[in-house]
Amino acid sequence: MQNCPRCHQSIHREALTCPHCGTILKAYGHPGITLHRATGDTFLCESCTYHADDSCTFPKRPHAKECTLYQDVSQPQLEANSIYAPRRHFLESVKLWCQRHPALVGLLALIAVSLLLTLMAQK
Repeated sequence: MQNCPRCHQSIHREALTCPHCGTILKAYGHPGITLHRATGDTFLCESCTYHADDSCTFPKRPHAKECTLYQDVSQPQLEANSIYAPRRHFLESVKLWCQRHPALVGLLALIAVSLLLTLMAQK
């Protein structure tokens, strides 16, 4: 359980809106995406990584009070590769591919056996 940022009541972590005060907690249509909110009179853009490197395309920039892509400049940034595609050794990648595509592995093995038998029969 987590607390609502507005009324501080206990809410379910998958809730889209607070059942007590109606505050929107998640991005529209994307229940897994957190909606970041500015506190007080400050704007999120003032401390956002995307605003700092001028790669933000949010229409409300630089006066955004709510954003789903917000990344705090003061927080350490993780590399995208380490999050989405962990580095594997070649043999691990082959093993994983074989586990995901057993039908293709079987078909390739059948073709290899038939080629070997054909070559042996010709001698």
